[in-house]
Amino acid sequence: MVDIATRVYNHKWKIDPIVRSLIDTDFYKLLMCQSVFRNKPQTNVVFSLINRSNHVPLARLIDEGELREQLDHIRTLSLSRGESTWLRGNMFYGKRQMFRSDFMEWFENMRLPPYHLERKGDQYELTFEGKWHEVMLWEIPALAVLMELRSRAVLNDMRRFALQVLYARAMTRVWEKIEKLSTINGLGIADFGTRRRHSFLWQDWCVQAMIEGLGPAFTGTSNCLIAMRREVEAIGTNAHELPMVYSALADTDEALAQAPYDVLSDWHDEHDGNLRIILPDTYGTKGFLDNAPDWLAGWTGIRIDSGDPAAAAEVAIDWWNARGEDPTQKRIIFSDGLDVDKIQELHAQFAGRTKVSFGWGTLLTNDFRGLVPNDALAPFSLVCKAVSANGRPTVKLSDNPEKAMGPKDQIERYKRVFDVGTQKAIEVIV
Repeated sequence: MVDIATRVYNHKWKIDPIVRSLIDTDFYKLLMCQSVFRNKPQTNVVFSLINRSNHVPLARLIDEGELREQLDHIRTLSLSRGESTWLRGNMFYGKRQMFRSDFMEWFENMRLPPYHLERKGDQYELTFEGKWHEVMLWEIPALAVLMELRSRAVLNDMRRFALQVLYARAMTRVWEKIEKLSTINGLGIADFGTRRRHSFLWQDWCVQAMIEGLGPAFTGTSNCLIAMRREVEAIGTNAHELPMVYSALADTDEALAQAPYDVLSDWHDEHDGNLRIILPDTYGTKGFLDNAPDWLAGWTGIRIDSGDPAAAAEVAIDWWNARGEDPTQKRIIFSDGLDVDKIQELHAQFAGRTKVSFGWGTLLTNDFRGLVPNDALAPFSLVCKAVSANGRPTVKLSDNPEKAMGPKDQIERYKRVFDVGTQKAIEVIV
């Protein structure tokens, strides 16, 4: 097992690449990329970094030259032969050849497009512009670089013994969480922590701890590189990005109202089984389900990623019942800001009523709260989102208004089109 503290202590040379593989990314990005490559190949999209936790001054913590070096290094990466063989030949979700040959031929020759980086006060403006299926692959590595450079900045002046103790305490914390989870009968849980991890090595250690501590209850990791190296399942389906861009492309209010279902119609044509998971909260879960076509009720399950998770699960169960579906045969995946207590609570509330799964993210792979002075390693909310498509702004409403994004006039328009009423604000931690 890697001695992480020693590796961190030795991060003193000019560039130690944070991202060393194009598949050091989340599985759902590759699935969505293939869908976009097939269905929207001419769409131009802008992605932008958004620091929701503006009390974390990234531009004061992270040297701009070092950030550019890391981003420039990522632009040199291409798939290795072993990575290509894994993607082409591995079985994902019970299906071989998940990735079509035309997509793989493009991906094998792809290099990430240019970026735009500018300092604005204590924050960085980082944007990526180009064909959707190209620039979308910047999201995860860009976040990984910024999160890890922030970690390195905090750890840079710590000496060897302080680092050893820090990581020993953090490992103990993760292991104690795993021990609590191991007592839950029928648990199914995956690592969703790539986006805001402390570091690659730390995420890899957390996955190894989950493998040993949870056995079959650990269902896999969203990180493709770790899944390949540790021989576990790569987990992931689709994200808010798809309906956000499809909706921005809509020419009328009627087309806008239909856009989230067009996304899933394209997905339905390409995937089946456990990949048919609905993510309904982009423009409000209840309205989405109330207006959903009947064929969507036959899908495998729903992922809950904002708002009150228990309330959203009840809405989903009521919807399945109203559509003549058996909720006990459906899957609900909880994935928003989870930690052990909430996982225990939700499992106790819904196990037996539906098939319950969990995607455990930032508070698995980046819980260093209270372990250094001034809580300088506490996780924070950093995202990289599609902000426009073919020159039109994107909008996300969410079930939590604190996660809404887009121009104010367009947010109001989307609320009207999707009939979103009063929403309860919930603090966004990660």
